[in-house]
Amino acid sequence: MSQHPFPESFNLVFFGGTGDLVTRKLMPAMYQCYKNGQLPGKPNFINLGRHDYDRDQYLAMVTEKARQFLPAADWDGAIWADFSERVTYYQIDAEKPDEYALLKRALEESPTEANIFFLSVAPSLFATICTHLAHQGLNAPNCRVVLEKPLGYDLASSNAITADVGRHYQEKQVYRIDHYLGKESVQNLMALRFGNALFEPLWRRMWISNVQITIAEEVGIGTRGGFYEGTGALRDMVQNHLLQLLCFVAMEPPSSLDSEAVRDEKIKVLQCLVPFAREDVMSKTVRGQYRSGAIGGQPVVGYLDEQGIPQDSRTETFVAIKAEIANWRWAGVPFYLRTGKRLPDRVAEIVINFHEVPHQIFPLSAGASPTPCKLEIRLQPNEYIRLYFYVKTPGDKMELQQVYLDLDFAAHFKVRREEAYERLLLDIIRGNQALFVRQDELEQAWRWVEPILDTWESDRSGPKQYTAGTWGPSASSALLLQDGFRWHEED
Repeated sequence: MSQHPFPESFNLVFFGGTGDLVTRKLMPAMYQCYKNGQLPGKPNFINLGRHDYDRDQYLAMVTEKARQFLPAADWDGAIWADFSERVTYYQIDAEKPDEYALLKRALEESPTEANIFFLSVAPSLFATICTHLAHQGLNAPNCRVVLEKPLGYDLASSNAITADVGRHYQEKQVYRIDHYLGKESVQNLMALRFGNALFEPLWRRMWISNVQITIAEEVGIGTRGGFYEGTGALRDMVQNHLLQLLCFVAMEPPSSLDSEAVRDEKIKVLQCLVPFAREDVMSKTVRGQYRSGAIGGQPVVGYLDEQGIPQDSRTETFVAIKAEIANWRWAGVPFYLRTGKRLPDRVAEIVINFHEVPHQIFPLSAGASPTPCKLEIRLQPNEYIRLYFYVKTPGDKMELQQVYLDLDFAAHFKVRREEAYERLLLDIIRGNQALFVRQDELEQAWRWVEPILDTWESDRSGPKQYTAGTWGPSASSALLLQDGFRWHEED
């Protein structure tokens, strides 16, 4: 976000170098940056994994996956070949300390200003890898470590990861990545709020009735049953992605775009979230689990019929929460958080609903419903910002109809938009932590989520069933109706 200078050279080391995240997301992201001239002159990409590949075999595998992921228009064989000259692969077992000497020698052969270690591995390996890196002296001030979620299973395990990593790396060297924060629309939310005097007077309880933040997925758990059964939607999506988006909506203006200034304002929001007592969990949260249904006209099985899922599973695949922020700007404004699998659409959006006018003097056009003005910020799949408001319908009658002003990023800006991982990797290389989660944010988010986890664990009723292809259990709609509101798509 702020203009941190690039180092003239860097080594970017990917642990888990044969995994999907590295081969389908991170390597293509670095290729795009290389292709667009965004990287300094001497980058090196070192990929580590357990597979017995030589360099040519590894590059053939990565090339095949990258071509599947990259848009055809962005593929340039000559540039990929040039980029590949910067790529090496080493077979390393991350749990064997002696094998890290090979990595150290490789880094010493290409000395650079910054060594970046991206841990695209299970969190159980974070402490092991950081310890072994430190024993090789690879935790100097020019070293950075990037942690991919999940960052813990609960508050205790999260704090244990923080302590284990913190024994070897200072907080300013640690980058906890949340790819949603790299999306163009999230940063446009900052620009919308703090770059325009128009919205700031309206961005408060006097003018906003409720805020809805949704991350919906059409897909089920697929082959990830082993992981998901021990995680669930609350840990997988709410504790990180949804709460981070809430922070960007609700935070006060930072004094600058400096990383600490931005993150100082985010932690204040998390500290103001009203904690849940047991009775609050029962009345302000909804958990669901999908059963068989249809997605896109095709039948799909229920969660209990997915591979590796026990028949008595109480793991939630859907969550809806009414969150409240106890401060002067937001007191009394509900923030509704929602996420789920096997929902009708793949969409991530933030909807700001404004209050209705205090006295309606205009009749609405035939078939129109009295919905309030709102601001819709779409994060995926197609990014845009829409402001809905009322205008007079053409003709001799004084009737109103809701229309919208639309900022479609793809249509308005005739340039290629960076993918989230491109932007975040560039910020890591620059040393800019503004879009990364600080330790105190992580801890506070777990403190807020943990009472929900504990109450659900002791509540034997389990999640409510919902049919795949619908927007979750009916209790989700009831959660808003008890406050006189409806979900965005129900208007």
